Amino acid sequence: MSKGTFDHSGSSFDSFLDEEGIREEIEAVAIKRVLAWQLENAMRKLRKTKQAMARELHTSRSQLDRLLDPRNAAISLDTITRAAKVLGKRVTVRITDAKPQRTRHATLLKTRSRTASRSPVTRATYRGGF
Repeated sequence: MSKGTFDHSGSSFDSFLDEEGIREEIEAVAIKRVLAWQLENAMRKLRKTKQAMARELHTSRSQLDRLLDPRNAAISLDTITRAAKVLGKRVTVRITDAKPQRTRHATLLKTRSRTASRSPVTRATYRGGF
């Protein structure tokens, strides 16, 4: 390995993004891509053109294009909510706990303990519990 490079083997993708300092930006873009995809699918199902959609939103076609641009994460929640309403949809926002950082060592220990403790009784109880 050359000097100045970092060996990411064994680390999670989330920890890599944290180390690079880009996790929040990547997550925002991913969320926006999903929202843009959902809005476009709803428009397609309703056979609603961009021009008609912009008219119902009382906005310009270029503003609608920014809303539907999956790379543009700088769209307000109000704009997304109004677009969803025009399409007969609603927006649901949820805040959850951040996942705790998992180290490779902790993951290995958890995996080993799960495989070591499996017995017919444990598996039967597990299947019966769901």
